[in-house]
Amino acid sequence: MKELSYILKIEMIDEVKKYFEKQLEKKLMLKKVQCPLFVRSESGLQDYLSGVEKSVSFKIDDLEFEIVHSLAKWKREALALYQVPLYHGIYTDMKAIRTHETIDCTHSYLVEQWDWEMVISKSDRTIKFLKYIVRKIYSSLMQTLKYIKTKYPFITLSLPASIYFITSQELEDMYKDKTPKQREEIITKKMGAVFIIGIGDKLKSGMVHDLRSPDYDDWSLDGDLLVYDEVLGKSIELSSMGIRVDEKSLVSQLLKSSHMERLKQPYHKHLKEGKLPYTIGGGI
Repeated sequence: MKELSYILKIEMIDEVKKYFEKQLEKKLMLKKVQCPLFVRSESGLQDYLSGVEKSVSFKIDDLEFEIVHSLAKWKREALALYQVPLYHGIYTDMKAIRTHETIDCTHSYLVEQWDWEMVISKSDRTIKFLKYIVRKIYSSLMQTLKYIKTKYPFITLSLPASIYFITSQELEDMYKDKTPKQREEIITKKMGAVFIIGIGDKLKSGMVHDLRSPDYDDWSLDGDLLVYDEVLGKSIELSSMGIRVDEKSLVSQLLKSSHMERLKQPYHKHLKEGKLPYTIGGGI
């Protein structure tokens, strides 16, 4: 096969993005909205990711602003502001600057992703519901793959028909002598597409599978979606997502991570006072 022209490559990438967006809109009942590039530092809306990354910041007069890392907390505030009904949500094209990233074939200082968030009920805060939503996202990926392979038969990429679920503790129990990243590589290569449940809290070994900020995902109800890339010969994380903290798990996780001072910030006060909806969301 001849080398694809750059125009065709650009058109195909654009087509995949647009088709996948429509799948997300339909399967998760999402509406596209605009989003901020930066937030006020004192608002508590910055997502601290693993909790150690330093934000790109600037000042205007006496006010300090930070370029966003992602939009988990902003989206939850937005759902309350827009009064989005149960089982509906929003998504946005997020751009961020993460100067802490290790640059490779899948990471850049400039981050672009779909950031999405859906309103749920308190009773939905379960592993069962988490899996239900993950399957909808994976179905969107599979539908997009089917569409693009039908239109461009020379594409050979394949994914398993269903996604495999495993907890971070089960993974540690299976491969005690491996690092978390090594475990991810082994299980993703074996299964093709995996969702690892439970990111952020300590495992039996006293280690964490991966760091996660304490004030957006509930560490018992979150996870990472990974697929194995045959071309690169490695696993790729396509999504970090989860059911968000409620009033109780917010305080518990802030206590565990020694960040109780965040309870003074507006976002955390709103959550504690019950002014924000229960949600699930993530980045893709």
